[in-house]
Amino acid sequence: MDVREYRDNEVDSWEEVNLIYNAALKQVQTKMEILNDEFQRVHKYNPIEHIKARIKSSGSIVKKLRRYGYESTIENMITYVNDMAGIRIICSFTSDIFRIAEMIENQKDIKVLSVKDYITYPKASGYKSYHMIISVPVYLSDRIVDAKVEVQIRTVAMDFWASLEHKMHYKFEGDAPQHIKDELVECARMVADLDNRMLLLNEEILELSKAQEG
Repeated sequence: MDVREYRDNEVDSWEEVNLIYNAALKQVQTKMEILNDEFQRVHKYNPIEHIKARIKSSGSIVKKLRRYGYESTIENMITYVNDMAGIRIICSFTSDIFRIAEMIENQKDIKVLSVKDYITYPKASGYKSYHMIISVPVYLSDRIVDAKVEVQIRTVAMDFWASLEHKMHYKFEGDAPQHIKDELVECARMVADLDNRMLLLNEEILELSKAQEG
């Protein structure tokens, strides 16, 4: 692995980086599971379908640093790579996305460092997702270390589309045939329409259920 160790009072090895960012992921995932359980108890509804968590490989981190023009040091990894730890939260409806984002923002020990709202403002490719870079405290035996985690929130349909786009990007190394790109954009429109129709249908079902209970 082409990563030179950077020694200071915080983090001094790749193994410790892995330990800290894995701990950060566990914290965020556990928080989301607790909030989901609480939401079920209060509202009789789970906004989160499932959660995916991953640590970026050392090779991917080094490649990203080189692309940005930085040396492959532990310090640069921590400073410039915001998605070293990543968690993806998959929900059923678009309304859940902003509800989950708000729940994260309301956590007292989480700092929201940046937000990219690709739901309201999709990418030209059709990509839609809600991105947050957050910082969480990791409590070690002798100190507290703040670690960044990238959170992506999207619907099941958006995640399905994004998975195919990701495969296409790596298959063609970012230079896919234009007709495939065009077809993906059209699929993104269909996904957006499906999400909207499913949301409206769910809202109608809830209204009818309330009327029957009343």
